[in-house]
Amino acid sequence: MKMKWLPIAAAVTAALASQAAFAVDFHGYFRSGVGVSDNGDMQTMSKNRVGRLGNEAETYSEVQLGQEVYNKNNQTFYVDSMFAMVAGKQGRDWESTSGDSADFALRQFNVQAKNLFGGNETLWAGKRYYQRHDIHISDTYYWDVSGAGAGVENIEVGPGKLSVAVVRNDPWDAIYKGDTEANTQYRLDANRNYVLDDKGNKIKIDDRVNTNTFDIRYAGIPLWTDASLEVGYDYAMANLTDEQERQNPDYKDGHMFTAELTQSMLGGFNKTVAQYFLDGLAKQGVDYGAGSGSGLSQAASSGDGFRLINWGVLPVGDKVEFGHQILYAQANGLDKDTTDMDTFSAVVRPMYKWNDVMKTIAEVGYFKDNKDVNGVKTSSDGAKYTLAQAWSAGSSFWARPEIRVFASYMQQDGNFRENSNGIKQDDAWNFGVQAEAWW
Repeated sequence: MKMKWLPIAAAVTAALASQAAFAVDFHGYFRSGVGVSDNGDMQTMSKNRVGRLGNEAETYSEVQLGQEVYNKNNQTFYVDSMFAMVAGKQGRDWESTSGDSADFALRQFNVQAKNLFGGNETLWAGKRYYQRHDIHISDTYYWDVSGAGAGVENIEVGPGKLSVAVVRNDPWDAIYKGDTEANTQYRLDANRNYVLDDKGNKIKIDDRVNTNTFDIRYAGIPLWTDASLEVGYDYAMANLTDEQERQNPDYKDGHMFTAELTQSMLGGFNKTVAQYFLDGLAKQGVDYGAGSGSGLSQAASSGDGFRLINWGVLPVGDKVEFGHQILYAQANGLDKDTTDMDTFSAVVRPMYKWNDVMKTIAEVGYFKDNKDVNGVKTSSDGAKYTLAQAWSAGSSFWARPEIRVFASYMQQDGNFRENSNGIKQDDAWNFGVQAEAWW
């Protein structure tokens, strides 16, 4: 009987060895948990402004699969893919699109070819996350033109590396509205076939504006010790049909200029970012946008704006690390009604390490928005305070997976669920448990 199984065992071993030689790279991200508030389901507010800890009520996940399919003469071809799911209701263990409780998306599918021209550059094409810059503690992407496109990155030019790309970034819900203002933001109907204007009228999504973003950036410019600079320019070009050009000949494209200084210090880092926005992208700074063509808006096409950001993660001794965000943005001359807007946000997340797997985390966030509408100045502000006990796979600020038990107090006038008298509440308490992981 033993002799009978030997050939089978040998065949299985050979098959497994063969598969290992072509192993698929498996990466991903997810966050998920459960929370309640003092008035039913967990309440949230803008995490870009006040931070994400204890302020995320959904399940979000990404599964990334990739494989190197060619490697010869130091030249490689790699196929990458990513699927994502988000479920906002968190009502049970079966989330589906039929119940309008989950959305599924193809986030990436591309080919990356390295060193084809002998300079260690990467030629790529397809749908891709493209060199995204974000603030982790607030989930704010301040430079992100991801989409379907093509480019060449990491070309060695002088002391730094040059990258160029063109990416398709159609506005999310932007449409062409006949002989009225183009590219205005509307909401999708339930079947996602139309957008609805403020009166509920249906307009076909097929009439939205086609937008391409041209991205050029130069990174790794050495400055002083442990400091480097990256600069870039993004041009969001609307590719209008003949009819759209006839109806709106003054349609303006968008521009974004970015400079980012990175300083390594104390075993952590600090980034200072300056951005300038013009024409169709003028509102990106005050909207906490990423500068992609999906944010192109003709409601702001005559204005300009800027954004200043300082953020990072720094250790203080062996037991404490803290992340921070300070952001200020301003936009001017936006349209005939809203001439000026500005926003300020500050978020601090200190963390104390009890041992290699247990930590206590606090997060405090505050924002204030100001707006000038028809000469009438208004402002709004809000704050969030979160305390969490966490267990993670390591003591680092970035150690994941992590399980957190949290309590949050939030305050923003009229932002939370209605009470028994039908009046929206000004504050809310949240209690919950969340897991977060990347691998």
